[in-house]
Amino acid sequence: MEEGSSAGSGGSDGSTSGSGGAQQRELERMAEVLVTGEQLRLRLHEEKVIKDRRHHLKTYPNCFVAKELIDWLIEHKEASDRETAIKLMQKLADRGIIHHVCDEHKEFKDVKLFYRFRKDDGTFPLDNEVKAFMRGQRLYEKLMSPENTLLQPREEEGVKYERTFMASEFLDWLVQEGEATTRKEAEQLCQRLMEHGIIQHVSNKHPFVDSNLLYQFRMNFRRRRRLMELLNEKSPGSQETHDSPFCLRKQSHDNRKSTSFMSVSPSKEIKIVSAVRRSSMSSCGSSGYFSSSPTLSSSPPVLCNPKSVLKRPVTSEELLTPGAPYARKTFTIVGDAVGWGFVVRGSKPCHIQAVDPSGPAAAAGMKVCQFVVSVNGLNVLHVDYRTVSNLILTGPRTIVMEVMEELEC
Repeated sequence: MEEGSSAGSGGSDGSTSGSGGAQQRELERMAEVLVTGEQLRLRLHEEKVIKDRRHHLKTYPNCFVAKELIDWLIEHKEASDRETAIKLMQKLADRGIIHHVCDEHKEFKDVKLFYRFRKDDGTFPLDNEVKAFMRGQRLYEKLMSPENTLLQPREEEGVKYERTFMASEFLDWLVQEGEATTRKEAEQLCQRLMEHGIIQHVSNKHPFVDSNLLYQFRMNFRRRRRLMELLNEKSPGSQETHDSPFCLRKQSHDNRKSTSFMSVSPSKEIKIVSAVRRSSMSSCGSSGYFSSSPTLSSSPPVLCNPKSVLKRPVTSEELLTPGAPYARKTFTIVGDAVGWGFVVRGSKPCHIQAVDPSGPAAAAGMKVCQFVVSVNGLNVLHVDYRTVSNLILTGPRTIVMEVMEELEC
């Protein structure tokens, strides 16, 4: 979901009835599953997990072996164990994204059976919701091309919004690109996209009309999804706590290890670390010690301390002052199936509030009280933690972070 989006229906006042809100949440869940499934399908093709296979002198094109796929999911940290991997693939089967090649097994099983993505055999059901979603995804990809400048930061009613488009300009573009033959047809297309939760007015106050009003795509189609997100029953619309992928959540009520968040040793050199399976996964359930679930829950308790770990406030100007007692460090962190393993807080500059000692960030050398300078080459010294978190959330799994660390006296 894009920053500033909400779960409203996009009606004239932005309100939703109970049934309308439930329908919107279901559309959002469906969209997230479709994107997650498609990203997985492309990866499996790229790594030759999906290929033509023979059984009893018959060739089954573009399929995968269930047992081999489960091995692959665990090897690539997409699932912590075989039981979790089965649950993940069953989610895709329940949504009609994958199926047994002969449709003889509705349940996904950890055996040597052939399964296939319906998109690879043309059997994917194209109902109105799916058609709207696929149309929206195609438009989003065209708009995100380097030569396109339609999506821009703009202000409406004194509030600045990222990646917005003006309704009238968007209609011109749709006609120009051949997506619609007339402005009226283009406007009707946008209204359908809004009904299906693909786009929305920036403050969710207006329906789509040919005007100078600003709108956004509700979803970042390019964000790398983690399969573990499929097991989250909450609506993706509730993930707008922008730092949520980094929230430290323990899967039991034993808080004895929480103090170890403050004792991660720094690294003096740049490291490229592939994330490893968390040692606590086997005892803490399928979600692992830290969860990449995009929502917070009251139980188990959230362990990240709302009080800043900084001893005193520090400004960006102080960090950049020549001769200041701070050292720059660069980390390359490869997220695993349950996230990156740290919490970012603060504003101008942000700082590292907590670090999972058994996670990818700690392995790369990150520790608390470091100040975030840049993320994937983008300077973030003058933004708040929500912006930084959203930047990481919507980016690739591998992140390059530059930080500044106070030198010891």
